[in-house]
Amino acid sequence: MSKYTTGEVAKLCGVTVRTVQYYDSRGILVPTELSEGGRRLYSEDDLGKMRIICFLRELGLPINAISQILSEEDPGSVISLLLEQQEQDLKEEIGERQEKLEKLETLRHELKSVETVSVESIGDIAYIMSNRKKLKRIHANLLIGGIPITILQWVSIVLWITKGLWQLFVLWLVLSIPFAILLSKYYFGHVAYICPQCHSVFRPTFKEALWAKHTPATRKLTCTDCGHRGSCVEVAREEAED
Repeated sequence: MSKYTTGEVAKLCGVTVRTVQYYDSRGILVPTELSEGGRRLYSEDDLGKMRIICFLRELGLPINAISQILSEEDPGSVISLLLEQQEQDLKEEIGERQEKLEKLETLRHELKSVETVSVESIGDIAYIMSNRKKLKRIHANLLIGGIPITILQWVSIVLWITKGLWQLFVLWLVLSIPFAILLSKYYFGHVAYICPQCHSVFRPTFKEALWAKHTPATRKLTCTDCGHRGSCVEVAREEAED
């Protein structure tokens, strides 16, 4: 059976001699025997064990955990559980880094649309980015809330055309106006706007917001703080706001 010196084990596993010696001092990789001259000699099993240690270290497992694993009666099952946990941790880390990358890309894109970059404008962009999920949730709720009246609309139209039953369409007309008002009140009760002039977050009156010219992301309003009138960026209203 082959015997390997400390240097040979280090070379075969792609680590330094000091690393092999460190694992020896920690009792993780003890040489099978000592030569007559006192040199440490490792067996094929020791070499295989060292490769396992290096593999686990590359996965980010700490030395103490590796030492505990190798001392178990059934290290294979413990390694399997730890690898699953490590895989989950890595996936979460990748997800967090991906989210950070998306934020950086969004920030860079948003900065291109700002004429004069200032601390305030960057603050506005950061606020909008952190607020985006809440705003999407409000839009989703609005969409879901409108499903029943939309279904009633199309059913009434189909019945009118195919069966000549116009009464359901009249019912839809009667219900659609108050329903639209309720949805609008919900929507404008849960959103606010950032003034591009003074950078304050404000809430316009329901009437002004309802009839204002708008795009999917902005609405032309008059700021309640500084009086500036222009396109204000829509954000989800914070729960703490009155």
